[in-house]
Amino acid sequence: MIATLLDALALLASFDHRLLTIVGLSLFVSLNALLIGTLLGLPLGAWLAIARFPGRGGLVVALNALMGLPSVVVGVIVYLFLSRSGLLGGYGLLFSPAAMIVAQSVLVTPLIAAVSRQIIEDAWKEYAPEFSVIGISRPQAVTLLLADCRFSLTVATLAGLGRAMSEVGAVMIVGGNIDGYTRVMTTAIALETSKGDLALSIALGIVLMSIILSLNVIGYALRCWAARRYN
Repeated sequence: MIATLLDALALLASFDHRLLTIVGLSLFVSLNALLIGTLLGLPLGAWLAIARFPGRGGLVVALNALMGLPSVVVGVIVYLFLSRSGLLGGYGLLFSPAAMIVAQSVLVTPLIAAVSRQIIEDAWKEYAPEFSVIGISRPQAVTLLLADCRFSLTVATLAGLGRAMSEVGAVMIVGGNIDGYTRVMTTAIALETSKGDLALSIALGIVLMSIILSLNVIGYALRCWAARRYN
């Protein structure tokens, strides 16, 4: 065990090319999925927080349920859409980083939307009377609430990034885990562990955990700084 850990640390210290390639692709796919999920999820969550219409409760329940959507189910659905016989098969996206971004975006968007809805809804209860007096429209209220809650919304974006970087099922199905092309940290860890290359698996695990931990520390520090400055 100690020898394997030392080998993993040696891989990290040597900036092994395989490791850097896998980490780089993981960040590329997950950050792009996070960008798409944020652009879609934050406005959706904010709109749902202040909108009032028949069936809203059911939509909120459905959105919350989608937070726990199994990644393998998303992988199969995206696979069907991107396969040759699928609606988007003509674009040739299957088994490519683009397909992985699509799959992760589907996973990330409901999570960001659900978390941001709760954050914005709490703020809306406080601001609604003032907005009503001023005469601010709902679209304007969405924009103002997103801007005012921007630091609290880092929770939603960090949750989305953690979901994207840690999932394995969807990217395995639509990406194919092709060496040097669609192999990311989670799929590489699963493969290398089954092959017995524990040193690379542990090294990738250390990198993955370090990235997620660092981002959460940054998010926590940002929220604390905002609380001190604006309160």
